[in-house]
Amino acid sequence: MYDTPIVIVGNVLNAPEWRRTTKNNTLVANFRVASTSRRFDRDNNRWVDGDTLRVRVNCWRRLAENVGASITVGDPVVVVGRLYTRDWVDGENNPRISYEMEAYAVGHDLSRGKTKLFRTRPAATSSTPDGPDADAVVRGEATEPLAESPIGYGEGIPDDIEEPAFAENPPDAGAVPDPVTGLPGGEPEPFDKEIAAPEIEMEVERVIDEAAKRRTRRRKDPVAA
Repeated sequence: MYDTPIVIVGNVLNAPEWRRTTKNNTLVANFRVASTSRRFDRDNNRWVDGDTLRVRVNCWRRLAENVGASITVGDPVVVVGRLYTRDWVDGENNPRISYEMEAYAVGHDLSRGKTKLFRTRPAATSSTPDGPDADAVVRGEATEPLAESPIGYGEGIPDDIEEPAFAENPPDAGAVPDPVTGLPGGEPEPFDKEIAAPEIEMEVERVIDEAAKRRTRRRKDPVAA
């Protein structure tokens, strides 16, 4: 009834594995991602690794194709999706539980590096299914491994492109005119005391006159005995 949305920031542990569902022949790719917290060790005066979360991520259809062509082992990624558990029984008839994540979006963590997006158009992919595997069930559907990956790492990305240039600090970032004052960098308009003083005195006199008029209007004449 209720989904559990989650965002994981971590590193890819293995290359995407390709499968197709045996019922609808739907393409799915899955990989594992590990998210490790960091904490400061005051005793040794250094940062150390904390607890680690490892989750199997399932990507479907177009997302599966783009993930297979874009990520590899060790890449820092940001994964958005829903978290759920899957109960299953191993070969020795022991009950097991797996934590899995159905991804809605996968992207590189730009705090760790730079990347560039190349938009893709729908393209039909075909491959020959193979025998069953230990992880043959994805989201409750039986799947079969693919003998050949339909999308290879880097496929569809031009090789003759120039590396994009990124400015470490945008030049004249503070010189952009402010939309209100029109001054560079959003600086406030300079305040001239000699020009502002007469205007302030006139405004004070106007406020005093208005207050005096209101008091006069509220004053009532004495009632004759």
